Amino acid sequence: MPAKKLIKDIQPKSERVKFIQKYIVNKYTITICLFLVWMVFFDKTSFLVIHELNGEISKYEDQLEYYKAEYEKNDRFYKKLMNNKSEKEKYARENYFMKKPDEEIFILVVDSTNSAKK
Repeated sequence: MPAKKLIKDIQPKSERVKFIQKYIVNKYTITICLFLVWMVFFDKTSFLVIHELNGEISKYEDQLEYYKAEYEKNDRFYKKLMNNKSEKEKYARENYFMKKPDEEIFILVVDSTNSAKK
């Protein structure tokens, strides 16, 4: 009896070994696995590189949207400025401290060292 039990225990293991030899250790299976590993990790167009490049593309697309919005805003401001003389004068006075010939401009500068001590 114990010998028959021993043979039954050995037989399924030999079937497993045959399965492994037939399908898993097959040269085609190994080649396919190596090819997949190469394509995912080592190739210059690997999955990891493509994923990183897609991230950069989305970042640049976001920047493009931002710059388009800024361009539209600046274009509207430029058109408003060029079509209205009072807007030009207001902009020049506020940003470039221009003045009319008969007036004086006083620029007040706050000393940051005194305000930091208080």
